[in-house]
Amino acid sequence: MRKFWAVVKREYVQRVRSRMFLVVTVGAPLMFALFTVVPVLIANIRTGGPTRIAVVDETGRMFERVRDSLARGRGREEEAEDPAAGAREALGQNRQAQIERAAKSAEPTFEVERVEPEGRTLEELRARLDERVRREELDAYIILPRDVLGEGEAQYYARNLGDVFTRGQVSDALEVAVREARLDERGVKPDVMRAVNRPVKMQARKAGGGGNEDKGEGFYLVFGAGFIIYLTILMYGQVILGAVIEEKETRIAEILFSSIRSFPLMLGKLIGVSLVALTQFAIWGLALAALSLYGAALSGRGGLPAGFQLNIPASVYAYLVLFFLLGYFIYATVYALVGSMVTTSQEGGQLAMPIILVLVIGFYMAFPVIRSPGSDFSFWVSLVPFFAPITMLIRIVTQTPPFWQIALSLVIGFATVALLLWLAARVYRVGMLMYGKRATIPEVLRWIRRP
Repeated sequence: MRKFWAVVKREYVQRVRSRMFLVVTVGAPLMFALFTVVPVLIANIRTGGPTRIAVVDETGRMFERVRDSLARGRGREEEAEDPAAGAREALGQNRQAQIERAAKSAEPTFEVERVEPEGRTLEELRARLDERVRREELDAYIILPRDVLGEGEAQYYARNLGDVFTRGQVSDALEVAVREARLDERGVKPDVMRAVNRPVKMQARKAGGGGNEDKGEGFYLVFGAGFIIYLTILMYGQVILGAVIEEKETRIAEILFSSIRSFPLMLGKLIGVSLVALTQFAIWGLALAALSLYGAALSGRGGLPAGFQLNIPASVYAYLVLFFLLGYFIYATVYALVGSMVTTSQEGGQLAMPIILVLVIGFYMAFPVIRSPGSDFSFWVSLVPFFAPITMLIRIVTQTPPFWQIALSLVIGFATVALLLWLAARVYRVGMLMYGKRATIPEVLRWIRRP
């Protein structure tokens, strides 16, 4: 046992003290902030003055509607009615949606002027307005044909067509203005139609669950755990594989086997590298929690909701930890088994790709489980060790199964870990002394049966 802990200590201390561990531990949160927070901050930067737009209204009755619609902005009334709901919605969006929302919040203001035809033809008006754009007196102009309320098509000319945000806002404003004019022609006032089209809010509560509102926190929590398992295996799978075949590449396996058996040596490497991974993710988790608390304090000070209130039972967090450890060690032991079979890290990398594909299949299995968590299909796939870390957790947060099913899934899963460790050790004791070529499947089976 003392030799086993010596191997664990060596694998752990050697990697934690490395510069790469420090760089990745500090750099990953910075990269996360760089690709999430920074784009939102940049999108909120306001540059230049208001956008100057001229409107040529051939109908003679659309200019005021377009001007007011541009000043109002599409959907701003609805957002203004419930700023707290808008903030909660923004917090729940993905990164791309956050960037788009931030860009909308930074939309330019408009200076809109009316251009009268004054007897000029449309071509003469366009030439005059083009000249004003070239002299930078205007940023864009719009031509509204006489049949714009029917099948007519508005024309938009701008100096910078690459500004998709401004172009989109102008398009939205025109759509709102034309729709309101069509309603007015039919005797329906725009404020009446806005009141009719106001969205209905709905709260989702679990029947018999105490009446707490469910906003899908548990679902996203499960997929977050699955993504962390995927990320951990992606980052440390190759490290585990390399640690298992390290002595094989350096040709010192014979010396090691004279002082320690193959099983504690391989298990010590697996546990040591796993502790490094868990240490790194624990540091990231603490940093994320601190940033979340800081952000919640700032949002609360600004009058916004202080984050989400997760209505998730404490037992779900306990299951989350158990199934996370189960998922990690199942795939980690598979990497250890692959490392026992190959002679170089390059060969191991080629065989490791199917491992990730199996984990990805577990994500796809989650969708039919979500729709029918009590079905026979959901029951059986939640017992499969390679899928259970995702599928069983989905069942727990959607429609909690009986405790015996959860316990059975955990027992089968950790028994599978023990079996994989035993198989890896049987292969490792022979494979460590083999050089030159990768073992074939028949050879591996013979190693396992060897007493």
